Amino acid sequence: MKLKKVLGLSLAAVMALSVVGCGGGNADTPAPADTAAETTNTTETAPADNAAETTDTAPAETAPADTASTGELKYTDIVLGESYTDITTSIKWLTHRTDLIESGAIADYIAAFNEMYPNITVEVEGITNYADDALLRLSAGDWGDIMMIPTVDKNLLSEYFTPFGTLSEMDSVVRFANNWMYDDIVYGVATTGNAQGIVYNKAVFEAAGVTAIPKTPDEFIAALQAIKDNTDAIPLYTNYAAGWTMGAWDAYIGGSATGSAKYMNQELLHAKDPFKDYGDGTHAYAVYKILYDAVANGLTEDDYMTTDWEGCKGQINNGEIGCMVLGSWAFSQMVEAGDHGDDIGYMSFPITVGGKQYASAGPDYNYGINVNASDDNKAAAMVFVKWMTEKSGFSFNEGGVPIDVNGEYPDLYSAFEGIDFVADEPALAGEEDFLNELNAESEININAGGDSKIQQIIEHASNGDMTFDDIMADWNQRWSDAQEVVGVEVK
Repeated sequence: MKLKKVLGLSLAAVMALSVVGCGGGNADTPAPADTAAETTNTTETAPADNAAETTDTAPAETAPADTASTGELKYTDIVLGESYTDITTSIKWLTHRTDLIESGAIADYIAAFNEMYPNITVEVEGITNYADDALLRLSAGDWGDIMMIPTVDKNLLSEYFTPFGTLSEMDSVVRFANNWMYDDIVYGVATTGNAQGIVYNKAVFEAAGVTAIPKTPDEFIAALQAIKDNTDAIPLYTNYAAGWTMGAWDAYIGGSATGSAKYMNQELLHAKDPFKDYGDGTHAYAVYKILYDAVANGLTEDDYMTTDWEGCKGQINNGEIGCMVLGSWAFSQMVEAGDHGDDIGYMSFPITVGGKQYASAGPDYNYGINVNASDDNKAAAMVFVKWMTEKSGFSFNEGGVPIDVNGEYPDLYSAFEGIDFVADEPALAGEEDFLNELNAESEININAGGDSKIQQIIEHASNGDMTFDDIMADWNQRWSDAQEVVGVEVK
């Protein structure tokens, strides 16, 4: 059995999405995203324009016969409130959202579910260090009926998880269906989706005299300098000490920095020196250099070792922090962290490609159903997943991209008007495991728990003991060496 490190953000979604304004929303706390690793972080992704997706309407459903005992269980066959109403069972859900357990939000969702399905009991277990511990639980078979799928090689999905249906079937009803797909079979349904941008305090930016959203790395650094010069706020808060928050930076090197839906899972694998300076403020070099320059120029907190993830939420809410690089899942947490929620905004990442801005989009953690569960428990689990996706309002409450193709977008996405959202296309056939293998061999771990490499950027920038170009040259060498070992053709 071959288990890999966490690949937090997006292993794919089929199409590039474009956005207009989105519907109103209230928001709660989300989950990991940046690199899906901890209690309140969320796998990040992005929205699509309701108007742009008129072809994504779900097909009319008809109530199926009870197929739990015949092995024909399908997500698209389930009609909520009609299918499997005769099942009486108890299912267990393993989740990273310990914050929502503690707040009582998950209990409220389950109570609402039980109004429709009173005979299905849902037991919940939360894990704080989910990315690592969930892999151990998966390998031991000790996790219950539903879990948030940790990073496993896709060719092993059928060993652990129950199929939801084919890709074409699932694509018609949920977004990001190919995130955990193998051989055209879908094994996961995303909890919510995220856009990749920057959460910021509008009042702080206004007080600093920043009147336009930065669209390039130079404009963003200038905005941070203005905050430092004209306010008492920390311009950019790194969240270094939390660790998992560092993985957020990886989420921008694909669609946000290149405008290409093929980059992350197809082009990066074969790229020669992908961390080089492209000379136009794009690609991975430009993304990571923003962080290096901000730290080197004193535009972050005084002592990165003492950052406080929980504390930063109230700090940005009350104007002590200017901005943080986090996925859209973080927006609702910052809004609700104090009395100044109206000051919290969300902006696109400051990179412009050929005169246009893009934002990466992708799913958060995906629900997976235990392939070894009883037939009744599989059916009950799939009913619960579908209810959470279509009826609970979970994604909307989290400020996320709706997974149900007919779902409503929260207000925050209106800030992305005119910006194209790019969802990563999947790896080509035969190359599904290349990114995992390159990450493991190079130890760069892009979108795979690569927290330490981002922390090292902060450390070197603060200490002044390694230039940014030297860091990128080291990464390029390690990537090239890994390509040779893995046998990946360089194009």
